[in-house]
Amino acid sequence: MAGGFTESAFIKKLSELNNSSQSIQTLSLWLIHHRKHYSTVAKIWTRELIKSKENKKLTFMYLANDVIQNSRKKGPEYGHEFGLHLKKAFEHMSRSDEKTKNSLDRLLTIWNDRSIYDGILISEFKRALVLGKDEQPPSKKTKLGDRKNKSPSREKKSLMQRKLLRYRSTEPEELIKAIQELELNIASSDEIVRERIAQLPREVSEVSLISKIEDKEAAEKLSVQVSEAVELLGQYNMRLVAEMDHRKKVAVMMRDFLHLQEELLAQAERNLEEYQEKLVKVVRVRAELHNHIRNLPDLTQLPNVTDGLAPFHRQNIYSCNKLSSIIVVYYR
Repeated sequence: MAGGFTESAFIKKLSELNNSSQSIQTLSLWLIHHRKHYSTVAKIWTRELIKSKENKKLTFMYLANDVIQNSRKKGPEYGHEFGLHLKKAFEHMSRSDEKTKNSLDRLLTIWNDRSIYDGILISEFKRALVLGKDEQPPSKKTKLGDRKNKSPSREKKSLMQRKLLRYRSTEPEELIKAIQELELNIASSDEIVRERIAQLPREVSEVSLISKIEDKEAAEKLSVQVSEAVELLGQYNMRLVAEMDHRKKVAVMMRDFLHLQEELLAQAERNLEEYQEKLVKVVRVRAELHNHIRNLPDLTQLPNVTDGLAPFHRQNIYSCNKLSSIIVVYYR
């Protein structure tokens, strides 16, 4: 293949890349031919993807897909090397619009079905596409004292709240209602209309049969049939478009709802782990406290120190006081 590999040549080819299959496949073949530069290719691809315009980012992803899949027979180098950079790429692509994200989600499904990457790595890529980068660098305007005052648990809670805000607020009732409305008006399952369309005469859809019409009456009859067919098909197509839009809406709602539940599940698992650790600590304290209590002396078992002593009557107190007075007088 003509043209040696250089970084500048690769960057130029990336700048000329468009979303046509021919453009993607041509550059893919050139990269596979120069697969010994796989490490440099993956690094430049990642860098240029981040720098590229929004309408070109998906094309970069399709290029990587073509290279990864079509180079497998010649060696695993590209697959392994791109695998090291794809999480960053999907994190960057998390800012894309819903249509682009849906295309990338289908791409990940293909990779999973064809075992391009293992399931754990595919899950990481999907998570990156949905959540973006987990940890954002602190703002330069943030004061050091402010960062010190934030506890780790508060930062984790704040991070979780930011993640959950990425999803549309889809309540279960809204999702159920949308599915029920869809089931009540499925144009693609309307057997009556489909049967009417199937029974339309051939003449309304085949131009070549018009030349066989020999009289005006037959032509006018066919004109009426064509008008009815146009109206019937036009209305049915409008219903199909509405159904398609509704299905897309439901699909987005279900996806967002599932992603939200997955994130809430992960949060619940982390909470369970945290409070299980606290439970273990409290149980340990309780056991130590019980042991300590058992080792303390029982004051109720001590002997009564007042047993056997005569009561000290008031008369004895008077005698002691009188004796003290005599002694004082004598020594004077």
